[in-house]
Amino acid sequence: MNPVYAALPTTIFEKMSALARETGAINLGQGFPDAPGPEDVRRAAADALIDGYNQYPPMLGLPELRRAVASHYRDHHSLDVDWQSEVVVTSGATEAIAAAILSLVSEGDEVVLIQPLYDAYMPMVRRAGGIPRLIRLEPPHWTLDAAALDAAVGPKTRLIIFNNPANPTGRMYDRATLELIADRCIRHDVVAVCDEVWEHVIFGGEHIPLITLPGMRDRTVKIGSAGKIFALTGWKVGWMVAGKALAAQVARAHQFMTFTTPPNLQVAVTQGLGKPASWFMEMRTAFARSRDRLIAGLEAAGYAVLPSQATWFVSVDLTASGITLDDAAFADRMAIEGGVVTIPVSAFFEEGAVTNIVRLCYCKDDAVLDAAIERLAKMRAKLTHS
Repeated sequence: MNPVYAALPTTIFEKMSALARETGAINLGQGFPDAPGPEDVRRAAADALIDGYNQYPPMLGLPELRRAVASHYRDHHSLDVDWQSEVVVTSGATEAIAAAILSLVSEGDEVVLIQPLYDAYMPMVRRAGGIPRLIRLEPPHWTLDAAALDAAVGPKTRLIIFNNPANPTGRMYDRATLELIADRCIRHDVVAVCDEVWEHVIFGGEHIPLITLPGMRDRTVKIGSAGKIFALTGWKVGWMVAGKALAAQVARAHQFMTFTTPPNLQVAVTQGLGKPASWFMEMRTAFARSRDRLIAGLEAAGYAVLPSQATWFVSVDLTASGITLDDAAFADRMAIEGGVVTIPVSAFFEEGAVTNIVRLCYCKDDAVLDAAIERLAKMRAKLTHS
């Protein structure tokens, strides 16, 4: 018997993290912090696990968490949300993305995707029967222009998946770009699925949710993540916010996927979302310090570092750094010979890949960053000398 299985790729994060485990290399590939996360939020989860309710919570999420999400977005983005009908709690942002795609895309629908892109989008679109329409951005600024968008959007377009702030580029899109996307969504009756998990990890400037632009309130699915906001990636607590009709549609897919999310974690995230604005500012300041430490070390070692406006990542231009290897070859050698795991950005492309950029995660302890910088410096010296 020779069964035929669905063609699903292995994520680059699993590949490179496995390499880190096998070699003992410092893992600056997969995005997770060394710090354990806010103690008060973790203690709230522990207390709720011992003393709280541990059976199925409501499919849409605990009412207190849905209220907290609505209040949070009102306070931070001036976005008015009906917590009862417009908020759905999911088991991580990736589940929210999957539910949105599976519930909104039918066979033959076209979906606009912007490269480089989070690698979960493409297989989900294809499993839903969607046809990808790709836009390719280029470093160092990763700018989205009108001509590229118009070439991708057409009469069969159902969705555009928009990641802002963007992983892996660290780009935070300005209002002009958002207005461009909103105009095409309205003109062509397209729904925007907005992956905004990095909305609080920003450095300078302002994150503007697409859902707040005129005409986008009822045609946007806004997705958030407690894992990114509170640096608790293992919790897998996310949510999506949308107009009543869209929220109900996405919830129909969610109910047949994870259905619910651990109630004690929902209780703890409720507490976290109510933190004062000063906490979020301090969180960003701490991350900015680590980001700047890695950038300074890389630049001192001769690496050309691209701008990073948001996320836990910085990127290096290998060509501009005097390295002739492509990103995949460099990542393999850096892990095996150099002792540091990075991510080749070409893995975030379906076609026409940019092959000279690698991504590094900076949300690590100072000692880890310093050790990684030393190893990266030695590898560059070796490669440029040879």
